[in-house]
Amino acid sequence: MQLYFIRHGQSMNNAHWQDPAYKESSDPALTGAGQEQVQCLADYLEKKQPITEHKDWDVHNHHGFGLTHIYTSLMERAVHTATPVARRLGLPFAAWTEIHESGGIYGRDGEMKLQGLPGKPRAWYEANVPELALPAGLDGAGWWNSRPRETEEEAYQRARRVWTELLVRHADQEGQPEQRVAFFSHGGFFVHLMCAMLDIPWRQAANGFKSWFLLSNCSISRFAVYKEEVTICYLNRTDHLPAHLITG
Repeated sequence: MQLYFIRHGQSMNNAHWQDPAYKESSDPALTGAGQEQVQCLADYLEKKQPITEHKDWDVHNHHGFGLTHIYTSLMERAVHTATPVARRLGLPFAAWTEIHESGGIYGRDGEMKLQGLPGKPRAWYEANVPELALPAGLDGAGWWNSRPRETEEEAYQRARRVWTELLVRHADQEGQPEQRVAFFSHGGFFVHLMCAMLDIPWRQAANGFKSWFLLSNCSISRFAVYKEEVTICYLNRTDHLPAHLITG
């Protein structure tokens, strides 16, 4: 199995995180730059989708990606990153609720700060992305359903569940073709998933330091998963983006 972790395009919160006058959104949209990043990503993946030559050592995908499955977080910025790619590749794609950003959907300012909020309801996805396969339980109450803000420990345990479920769904099976899975997800969740995948404590490093796995917007990270081994092929790849569109 190959896993490609793709961070969403630049969101309004990403663009304004240093602006004290900006009121953060609980589920921000993409910026204009974010939409440009997504188009560059879609152009690149469409061009590189076909496998032009089968080689054991094509760790940088010079001979194509050959994606077979696409999953997206239900957060707007991830959905609007995944959708153009899925459409360009002609692949069906599905929501995977548990690959959302750490914390979930919650108020960030004023009286609503850190209070759980509903998230977008089923009708929003059906109106905006009708081809997206949705969870059966998603209804008008919103996918987050106003649950309390997720703790970091809860996010780490969620990442462990996602990793286990990914292996159940897509790990190599004898006599079956390799599955190549793309996650359209988030930077904070990526750190939790890396720690879960490598079985290390969240953000722990040697000598009392803390660790972080940094991702740029619309970057691609690749993992090769074999029977008894996880190989990190590359992280935070952005060579499909022009320099002025590399943002964090």
